[in-house]
Amino acid sequence: MPAPTPDAGSPTPARRTLRLGRSVRIERSGDFARLRQQGQRMALGCLIANWQRLPDGAQPRLGVVTSKKIGGAVQRNRARRLLRETFRRHQYDLAQPVDIILVARNSIAGRTYAEVEKDYLTTLRRAGLLKPT
Repeated sequence: MPAPTPDAGSPTPARRTLRLGRSVRIERSGDFARLRQQGQRMALGCLIANWQRLPDGAQPRLGVVTSKKIGGAVQRNRARRLLRETFRRHQYDLAQPVDIILVARNSIAGRTYAEVEKDYLTTLRRAGLLKPT
């Protein structure tokens, strides 16, 4: 059996990871307040998006807000997972880096991933944040 090459398994510059690490999350309350005051906003379907464009070369970041109005802890956690997953899968579809906060609306309870993803992509498309296809 041939020995593995030294660079086997190392990511190439062209390969993009779909990870969503801690550095990609917006966690500071000051950042949430800044986006709410200075950013743009659009509500569509089961979510509200607040965003602010970043300079080229910056990394896009995500913050998620779920209210107790959605339901108990199980429903809120599921809503957070759905919103983070849609961002994770489409983070490289953004035309330029943005800080984005996704606020789950009451209607997210009981929705499937496909329905949440459709609302997310429609919102970003209308906002002009997605790359042209």
